Parts: sequence; C-alpha cells; structure tokens
Amino acid sequence: MSPLSDVPPTPKGQGRLLAVSDLHVGIADNRPIADRLRPTSDADWLIVAGDVAEQAEEVESALETLTRRFARVVWTPGNHELWTVDKDPVRLRGRARYEHLVQVCRELGVTTPEDPYPHWQGADGPVAVAPVFTLYDYTFRAPGTSTKAESLARAHEAGVVCTDEYLLHPDPYQAVDDWCRDRVALTEERLAAHDPSVPLVIAGHWPLLREPTSVMWYPEFAQWCGTELTADWHSRFNVAAVVYGHLHIPRTTWYDGVRFEEVSIGYPREWRERGHPLGLLRQILPYDGGRAPVANGDRT
Repeated sequence: MSPLSDVPPTPKGQGRLLAVSDLHVGIADNRPIADRLRPTSDADWLIVAGDVAEQAEEVESALETLTRRFARVVWTPGNHELWTVDKDPVRLRGRARYEHLVQVCRELGVTTPEDPYPHWQGADGPVAVAPVFTLYDYTFRAPGTSTKAESLARAHEAGVVCTDEYLLHPDPYQAVDDWCRDRVALTEERLAAHDPSVPLVIAGHWPLLREPTSVMWYPEFAQWCGTELTADWHSRFNVAAVVYGHLHIPRTTWYDGVRFEEVSIGYPREWRERGHPLGLLRQILPYDGGRAPVANGDRT
C-alpha cells in the first residue's frame, strides 16, 4: 500500500478529497516530501491548509506542481506565507502580500478564500469546500492571564514567542488582531449566506477552537493559534469536517460530533521523531472511520 495516503486507489473518476498543511518547502529536507504528494485517482482534490513556504516564489512553485497532479487544489494561507523575509524579492507586507498570493493562485487555477466555494461531489451528494483565512487575536491567552498584554508578557518571560511578532506585518491594520476581526467578519458573512443544505468542509490554517491547543508543550504559544470568535462555527453551520494545521500535531479529534483533522507535515525534527502515522495526505472524504464518539476527545 502506498505510504503517501495509506489508502488504496479508487476507480477512475471516483476521487477523494485529500488534505495537507505545513509543507515548509523552504526547508531542504521537506522538499522531497512535497515532491512525493501524488493522487491515486485522476479525480482527487487536494486542500493545502497553509505554511507552504515563506518566499512567494517557493509558494507559487509548489502549488504549480500540485495543480499539475490534482484535479483541483484549494489553498488558504498560513502565517509563514504572510511573513516578509529579507531574502524574498517580494517585499509586500500584510494584506498586500496576501492579495498578491491570491492573484498568483488564481493564475494557477488554485481556489483561495476569496473565491466561490467549489463543490466536491461525493456518493452522498455535493460538499462545499470552504477555505477560510482568519488569523488570530490573542484570545487563546496564556494560563493565568486576562489581557493580551499580560499574555504576551508571559510568553516573553517563558521564551516562547512566535516569529510572527517580527515578520508578520498587519499593514494597513494597526495590529494582527484588527486584521483577524475583519477576516472573521467577512468569512462569517459568507458562511451564513451559504446554502445550508450543502454540507461544508471548512479548511483553514488555524484551528477554530482552542481545545486542540491543549496538548501543546508550551501553552504560551496558543495565543498565536486562533480566535475565540470562530468557536461556534462547526456547530452553527452544517459542517461535515474541519481541516487545519499550524500546530504540527497531526491527529483526528471530535468536537460536538464534528470531525477535526490536523493535517500538518511539520519540521524535519518533528516528522523524523514521530514519522507519518496518518500518512502524508489525509483523506477527508469519503470518510470511512466510523461515527463520532459519544464524548469529545481524540480519535486517531
């Protein structure tokens, strides 16, 4: 059986919806992994849930390769795509950088959070794939803190500070949390306008809930991992599954009967230690892993 997806091929034309995130192809040891991502059907779709690379050219190159292999590629940015690093010829910052990447994706035929939700056709009918770009607003605060300032101070004291604080610029917003609130409002409006009879697969880089961050070694880092403003989306809307990355903790969890899939590859030091127990590509649909457990919790 192929180690790429850990599932057998499907008959021609009967594709699956697959997902991956945190490819980090700017790291030399990760590039061969990205090169190995291939469909097992000519109808397979691929969700790429952020952190492809830091340099715009590397993001474009990786996505271009994937579009040649998969029937459709759906992308949403992670924090690394939004960094403005010294070695990148593209000097755009903040929203202008995001808009540049959206334009690059559109030229490649890649679906972005700014595009209509494409409908993946399954045996039980269509499912809308909704790539979302929400960022974070420091509301997943460090334990024992009640304000953003206190939470950031605790992170600095612990020596656990996300590189976003130095490389992710919120221009033209005053702060990332302002940009986050704007993105959440725009996305929520679109989700609310979506036909509720068509189930959604919501795919974003940051988890919609704080709960997935509870297993992180450094709880101070959670403040860069999402926003409480999205905590009810999986139960408020007709959601078949939620796809995310960022945490570098690949696993399947259930919340309120909804399946959450963390689909990251991560850094070499991480995947060398744990391997790829869930495969490089995660099958989101069709799902054959059984029904949700009675209570919330991990299920891998």
